[in-house]
Amino acid sequence: MTGAFAAVPCALFVFIAAGLLIKSIPLLETVSPAKLFFSSAWKPLQGEFGFLAFIAGTLWVTLLSILIAVPPSLMCAVYLSEYAARGIRNAASVLLDLLAAIPSVVYGLWGVLVIVPLVRNFAAYFSVRTPGYCVLSASLVLACMVVPVITHISLEVLKSIPADIREASLSLGATRWKTIKSVVLRKAYPGIAAAVILGISRAFGETMAVLMTAGNVIKVPGSIFEPAYPLPALLANNFGEMLSVPMYESALLFSAFVLLAIVTIFNVTSRIYLTRVHRSLHA
Repeated sequence: MTGAFAAVPCALFVFIAAGLLIKSIPLLETVSPAKLFFSSAWKPLQGEFGFLAFIAGTLWVTLLSILIAVPPSLMCAVYLSEYAARGIRNAASVLLDLLAAIPSVVYGLWGVLVIVPLVRNFAAYFSVRTPGYCVLSASLVLACMVVPVITHISLEVLKSIPADIREASLSLGATRWKTIKSVVLRKAYPGIAAAVILGISRAFGETMAVLMTAGNVIKVPGSIFEPAYPLPALLANNFGEMLSVPMYESALLFSAFVLLAIVTIFNVTSRIYLTRVHRSLHA
């Protein structure tokens, strides 16, 4: 019985993927995969559905947000776990939970009112012209949304490391920072990597905040100051119009399937890597 319940999540994933793929068949029978993945032409009224700009926009925004979010998340987790007093740690944990619970539309509105003008002025300082609705703005907002997730999980992983390991290292003459860097972080590496992976998975599928700050221009971004159009924003912006254009429904559901495939490939690859790291650390 318990095995049957454990199989439900796997069956649900297969059911969702199969449903999206079946709905995408009309598009796949009409347009070649080369045009779907290597063309940026998006003209639904003319039957042109190129997803390159949307896939590139998704990767630009997600990867840049993770590059921004990971260092402060890890530093915050290390400080709260190894240096902060218990009262500060408890207060910070509550604050992290509150930040993680803020709706994405609130983050998006904050991004429009605060981050977009800041990025526009920052770019102007370097003689770069941008309206502010660009890859960097979306990545900064998305990083703020991901930081609480990565920090909270990393903190729990660091707190789970036995105190005996720290005391053994210190008793051998290692400094506190040397103990943290060479013993605690090494032991916690698989868990921290899993926290980063979970943050990336959330970043891939975030919709409202990215939609409000990325610019939503259908082209492959050439720099962080250019607008992008990620796949989640495409779905949120256009799903209501699909009934009036032939093949539009199939194209949008195919974009959802592509997004699901990207996240799945990334998670499976990361899981394989984490398994190898875990084995090497315990060899």
